[in-house]
Parts: sequence; C-alpha cells; structure tokens
Amino acid sequence: MTQAQLEGLLQRLTDLLAQTLRTEPLDLRVGHRVATELVAAHIASAEALGRTLEVIQLRLIRDLDLAGDDVSDRMARLLAAVATGYARALRDRTLDEQESIRRAAMTARAEAELALRASEARFRHQATHDPLTDLPNRTLFAERLAAAVDAAAGGGRRVGLCFLDLDRFKRINDSYGHQIGDRALVAAARRLSRAVEPHLVARLGGDAFVILVERSTGTGDVVAVAEAALAALAEPVLVDGHDVTITGSVGIVERRAADSSPDDLMRAAGSTLNWAKTAGGARWALYDAERDDQEQARQALSAAIPTGLERGEFFLDYQPLASLHDGSLLGVEALVRWRHPQLGVLRPDTFIGLAEETGLIVPLGGWVLAEACREAVGWTAATTRPPYVSVNLAVRQVRRPGLVQEVRALLRRTGLPPDRLQLEITESTMMSGAEEPVRALRTLADLGVRIAIDDFGTGYSNLAYLRDLPVTELKVAGEFVRGLRAPEAADERILASLVSLAHALNLTVTAEGVETGGQADRLRAIGCDAGQGWHFGRPAPAENILARVKEGAPC
Repeated sequence: MTQAQLEGLLQRLTDLLAQTLRTEPLDLRVGHRVATELVAAHIASAEALGRTLEVIQLRLIRDLDLAGDDVSDRMARLLAAVATGYARALRDRTLDEQESIRRAAMTARAEAELALRASEARFRHQATHDPLTDLPNRTLFAERLAAAVDAAAGGGRRVGLCFLDLDRFKRINDSYGHQIGDRALVAAARRLSRAVEPHLVARLGGDAFVILVERSTGTGDVVAVAEAALAALAEPVLVDGHDVTITGSVGIVERRAADSSPDDLMRAAGSTLNWAKTAGGARWALYDAERDDQEQARQALSAAIPTGLERGEFFLDYQPLASLHDGSLLGVEALVRWRHPQLGVLRPDTFIGLAEETGLIVPLGGWVLAEACREAVGWTAATTRPPYVSVNLAVRQVRRPGLVQEVRALLRRTGLPPDRLQLEITESTMMSGAEEPVRALRTLADLGVRIAIDDFGTGYSNLAYLRDLPVTELKVAGEFVRGLRAPEAADERILASLVSLAHALNLTVTAEGVETGGQADRLRAIGCDAGQGWHFGRPAPAENILARVKEGAPC
C-alpha cells in the first residue's frame, strides 16, 4: 500500500469513527468493522495497530475537536472495540489462510499422488513389457506363470506352455537389415497375440516367445494353441515392400500344476523346443519325460568330464594290432575308459560323443595322447621291437592350430620315438577342404609319426584323396569283416579290392573287428596286413601289454 493510499484509508476510518461518536446510541460494531479493514489493509502487528490508533485518536481530538469527558469515554470504548475486533479479524484471517494453505496442500498432495501413480504405472509397464513389441516380458510372464501355477495347484487343475522360437531369424536380419527384422518381429508378435487370444503371449528376448495356457483340460488344448501360433506365422509378412517368410518351432509341455514348478515348466518347454528345432523346425514337439531324463543325464555326464580329468578318473586300455602274416604284435590302440564315481567304468561310446559336442574332446584327447605316449615308453626296454601306440584324434584336435607343437613337445618330453606313435583320423576329418590340417599332418609325417585313416569304408571311401595325404595305413571298418562269415561274400570282394588299391598307394591295411580265426584266415588270403579285434586280444591295461611284449608270444 502506498503512502497516499494509507493516508486515504486513515482519513476515511477517522471520519467513520467521528460520525459514530456523534451518533446515539454508540454502535461498537463500527469499531469491529474498522478493525476488519485494518487487517485487510495488512496492518498486521500490535505495533502497527497501536500507531494507527494513535494517529486516528489524534485526528479525532485535534482535527475534529472531539473532546470532553463524555466523548473521551465513548472514544475509549470505540477504540477498545477496534482493538478487540482487530484481534478477532486477525485470528479469522489467520484461520482462513491456514485453511487455504491446508486445502492447497491437500490439492497438491492429491495431484502429486495421481502423478506418482501415473508414473508408477508407466514405469511398471516399462519394467514388465518388451519395448519393441509391447508384449509382456520375461519378468511379467514369470509373475503370471507363478500365479497361474499356484492357483491351479490348489484345485488340481492343469497348466500348459508353448515355448516358441522363430527359425533361422538371423538370416532375415542379415538379408534385410535389423530395422526390417524388428518390424517383422513386431508383426509376428501381433499375429501370435491375435491367433491365441485370450492366452498370454510374452516375448522372452530375441526371437523367443512363450504362451501360457491356463486351465488346460489336457495336452490337446496346448497342441491346438501351438498349431494356431504356427499357422499365424505361416503367411509371409510384407515389410517395406519385402515379403519376409517366418516359420517357428514350438516346445509343448502340459501337466498338472501340482506336479511342477514354474522353473520346471520353463526348463521342460525349453528342452522340448530344442527337439523341435533339431528335427528341422517349423513344427511342434511334445515333452517326453523319458527322453528328457536321458538328455539331462547326458548333460550331467558332460559337465563331469573336466572334474573327472582333474581327479584322475580316466584311464587307458590297449587293444593289440597283430600281423596277419606271423601273428606278431605290431602295435596297440589306446582306448580311453572312465572310472565314474557313481556309474562305474564307462566305455568311450558313452562319453566321447558328448566330449566332441561340447569341445571337451580337446582336453580329454590331449590327456589320452599324453598318457598313451607316457605308457608306451615303458615297453621300450622289454624288446627290440616294441609296439607302436595308436591314438584316435577327434576333428577338433586335428584342426587345432597347435597340434604339431603339442605332439613335438610330447615326444620330446616322454622320449617316445616318432615312429612308435600312430595318429588315427577319420575320413570326414580330412574332407573339409581346409589346408591347415593337411599341412599339420604332413609335418608330423615328416617327423616320422604314422598317420592312419580309421573306419575306412564307412564314410566317403575315396581312395583318390589319399594320394595327397601323408597317410601310412588304412584301418578298414569292422562292418566289412563281419560280412566275411558268409561264403563268397560281396564284402570279401570289396575288401580284396580295397587292399589291392591301398597297396598300390604304398599303404598298409589293418582290418578292425576280427573276432574269429576264420575271418583272420580269409583276410590273410586277400593280402590284408594286420588285424585288430577280440581274436587277437581284448583291450587290457598297459601292464598286460608289457607282459605280452616280454613274453614275445605271437597273438
């Protein structure tokens, strides 16, 4: 308030009070009204009120000549009414302001709560939905699956899952780019949602989706959902002028909710999806508990291989390779065994395949090679013609860049002469067209290491490529030898041809799987050089081989 406005207010209030003092009866309510105006004019302290009343009183007495005992008494009462009214008005204004503040605070709090709830809902949606397809993500699906299993378990109901993965989707990204790939994913997600509604569809990441089938009445319900999902994906998706073809594979699991947990369901569905993809894709596969148990056992066995190596659970037996001309012991093949702490002694056919699949064949094969060389050195002092040791090399071992250095270091460390080591490889190992494995084998052959083709006749049986390989021996597969039991067998004519061609290439031939003397005689008759099988001796520990070498007896 400006000084002029304040002067005008004081003059008006002074005139109002003067008029009241002259009027009978004295109306003290005017004092309350004056007080209200003072409060409204923001004269809001006792000091300010006191100075204001002094000014008003001075003007009443001096300027308006209001004096006398009677007037003084009336003035005192009226000014007291102003003071009383002022206190009341100030209190009322304070209460009003407090109420306004309270209401404003309540409004602000309500608005903040609404904004918070909206923000929480937005963050919750972002946290539980896939940003690309807006489908529920893994987090929300896990919540819904857990709730469905809990609800169904109490009533003995069933629940099902369809674990779906798009087949070879990486090729779409590689062919058209990730932008079109993303649009194709969005289109696939929409189709899936429409096709299987009202069932929940979630994107787990990448091109993997999962469908929850609650209140299933049996496997047929979930199979129908899987077929609807695959049918929805069958028609090409048009994206930016490109017809993008999408197929999917589905793993199906359906069971009583009380018999499983969410994690078990997801794991089982994931395993079954792998079966569908392994079978070629664009199909569904149904969970099989027996098959799953077998695969879990294989996985457990695979996972135990590194520990088995550390604990010394693997050992070698050796099977004789004998001359078909005089029965002498030419060499022995190292055959790995596993003394498993729970399963007992395991033959290689139970774990070698697993080791090859996982890449563990490299450390396992390295151990076999080193152990075979170490034990073969022990046979040197027993005879002037100690047998060579033959070791199988897996594909991964042959194609490793450090194979030559590994073998050189091993021969140097053990002292085994190179010509007493034979490395067996399969035909398929050498058919990749890569130059490095062939170069490595040539280097080893130049060192004096023997190179043999194992199981010849079961693969490509291409003698022509042997001209370019540093091979010294062919080991003919036992399937041909078993055929020698029949008179004038076709297998005998095949073997004779193989032996003749191999000799023309300066290769020796060893027949595997020789079980009888009759087979040995017929192999000898067609010119085969050596034989291996139970007729010449079963696999045995290194000590037995040493004893046999010392005896010098023919096989």
